[in-house]
Amino acid sequence: MSSNSDAPAIDFVSGAPVSGNLDVRWNHGVRRRSGATEPRIQVHAYDEHTRILRQSKTTSYEAPFLYLLFGSDRAILFDTGATADPEAFPLRETVDRLIGEWLDRHPRADYELVVAHTHGHGDHVAGDPQFADRPATRIVGREPEAVQAFFGFQQWPTGTVGFDLGGRVLELIAATGHHTSAVAVHDPWTGILLTGDTVIPGRLYAFDFDAFTDTLDRLVDFSSARPVTHVLGCHIEMTTEPGRDYPLGATYQPNEHALAMTTAQLVEVRDAAREIGSRKGVFVHDDFIIHSDMRIRGQLRMIGRGFAHRLGQRLRRR
Repeated sequence: MSSNSDAPAIDFVSGAPVSGNLDVRWNHGVRRRSGATEPRIQVHAYDEHTRILRQSKTTSYEAPFLYLLFGSDRAILFDTGATADPEAFPLRETVDRLIGEWLDRHPRADYELVVAHTHGHGDHVAGDPQFADRPATRIVGREPEAVQAFFGFQQWPTGTVGFDLGGRVLELIAATGHHTSAVAVHDPWTGILLTGDTVIPGRLYAFDFDAFTDTLDRLVDFSSARPVTHVLGCHIEMTTEPGRDYPLGATYQPNEHALAMTTAQLVEVRDAAREIGSRKGVFVHDDFIIHSDMRIRGQLRMIGRGFAHRLGQRLRRR
């Protein structure tokens, strides 16, 4: 294998943003007691240098999406899923295989992996220990201070910084409101804007509503100044029926909303949040639902709906 200095440079600038492939049917769980199975991790190639992974709902109802981006010098994995056990959720094994396949096509020595997170909630960091002993690997902590120090944020929570994968220079935007360490990521190579749980086709939980709306303002402004092809979050919780979501804890989602959202929908989220202002409650829109009431009462209501859904499933199958 050649050294990185001798390896052919990959051009991540000319022709960007590239036209990638999102023509994929995501695994969405299996019917209870149906006997059906699905892979524990689904892998989709967006383009030669970009992989989108989804954890199966058979291992966690959260079914988060993870993103693996390759550059000339290093790859970065955003998020490690909701399950620590490598037997139940073989993330390290899968990522090692994907990196090995990429290096077979683009040989270079001392290729590094950075394990980072869109934010620090448990369903996005649980798989971190699988990478603890992996060579040439750096794991970014889940705390705001660790994120700021690793990526070099000088302003938080309003800053934007670059992170070079080797010719593929990502732009990271502080994106607090849903979580204190949250970041959004723009990849000029694909034009994709990764928004974590801040903007998804699902329930948008604003734990700090002022910070949430400020983040949305900055994401809209950022997107208006750059080519953004897709807005990709980390979950799908909406159905194909406008304004209808799956209950919390659903493990089978046969008629899911598309993963990809648009910049127009990003603007719609921002405008909806601004319209809510200081009101508390649950505000339903076609492609998302904003929860501005994260007090105990609001959370109990949501948990109760999920419990009723699961109980109904069990009773129907008796």
